[in-house]
Amino acid sequence: MTSISTQDYTIHFNKTGYKALNEHLKATNYSKVFILADENTNTDCVPFVLANIDTDIEYDILEIEPGEEQKNLDICLGLWEALSEYGADRKSVIINIGGGVITDLGGFVASTYKRGIPFINIPTSLLAMVDASIGGKTGVDLGHLKNQIGVINTPELIVVDTSFLATLPQLEMRSGLAEMLKHGLIFDEDYWHRLQNLSASTIADLDGLIYESIIIKKDIVAQDPTEQGIRKTLNYGHTIGHAIESYFLEHSEYKRLLHGEAIAIGMIMETYLSMKYLDFSEKEGEKIKSVFKSIYGHVNILGSDYAPIIELLKYDKKNEHGNINFVLLEAIGQPKVNCIVENDSILEAFAFYN
Repeated sequence: MTSISTQDYTIHFNKTGYKALNEHLKATNYSKVFILADENTNTDCVPFVLANIDTDIEYDILEIEPGEEQKNLDICLGLWEALSEYGADRKSVIINIGGGVITDLGGFVASTYKRGIPFINIPTSLLAMVDASIGGKTGVDLGHLKNQIGVINTPELIVVDTSFLATLPQLEMRSGLAEMLKHGLIFDEDYWHRLQNLSASTIADLDGLIYESIIIKKDIVAQDPTEQGIRKTLNYGHTIGHAIESYFLEHSEYKRLLHGEAIAIGMIMETYLSMKYLDFSEKEGEKIKSVFKSIYGHVNILGSDYAPIIELLKYDKKNEHGNINFVLLEAIGQPKVNCIVENDSILEAFAFYN
C-alpha cells in the first residue's frame, strides 16, 4: 500500500513502514526512545517491532495494564514520573504501540511532557488503525467521561502493520469495523455497501478497505484540523454513543461496552433522529438498524437508564452555548453538523433501537 502523506506527517504501511521508521530514527537522532505498550501488546507486538527496528538508540519500555480504565490522569502522572526518572529530555521520543487507548494516552503524555516531546504511533487494533491514531487527537477520560482532557497534536509518523490484526480478538475487530461503517455513512455510500459483504472478503480486500477508511479520515481532517466544521462529521453516532459508553463504564453491574459497540448503538439512534429531523429515508434507516444489529446484536438498555444517559450528553465536546449538537444525515454521504434535537426525540430514538 502506498504511503499516505498529510500536511504534518506520513502514514506508512507494513514493511515499508518499518523502513520509513528506521530512516526517520537515523535522520532525527533522538536522545532516547521510550516505547509505550499495554501488557498485551508488549507481549504480542513489541518484540516484532523491535526486531524490525535498526537503531543504536537506547530504549526503555513503559508498560501499563490494558483497558479504557487506564486512560486517566493518574496513569499519565505515573508515566510522566517514569519519563523523568529514566532521563527523558526534549530530544526523546515516545513510540506508542497499541490500540486506541495507547495512542490517545501516549500522544497526550508526549504532548505535555516538558511542554511537548515527539511521538510515533504504531496502531495494533483495527479501531486505532482507521480512527484513533489518525488526525492528532490525543487525550484521556475524566472519571467515566470520555476524552474530556486532551490536545490536538500530530505524530512524527504512523506505521500501520495490518499483520497485527491476526492476533486481535474478534470483538475488537468488530469494534474497529464500526468506525469504518461510519466512514461509509458520512462520506461514501458505495463504501458503506461494500463493508456489508465482508464475509466473502480476502485479507487483501480487508487491507484495501482499511486503506480507504484511512484516506477518508485523512481527507476530512485535512480540511478542518481543529474540528470547527466538517471534521465534526466524524462524530456521527458518537454523541449518544459516548454517553452510552460512559454510562456502562460507570455502572459495574453492566458489561462494559467496547467503543465500537457503543457507537453502533449511537449510529442507530442518530439515524432515527436523522429520519425525524432531516427526512432521512425511513427505508434506509431500517436497513442501517438491521445492518448494525446483525453485526453487533442487541444491547439491553432499560427505560430507567434513558434519563441518566441523556444527562451525560451535556458533556459532549461538540456542545456550544449550552446546546447539545448532533451530527445527522440528510442522506448517506451527506451529513449535517450542529443539529439540535429535543429530549423527547432522544427517548423515541431509544424506542427505535429497542
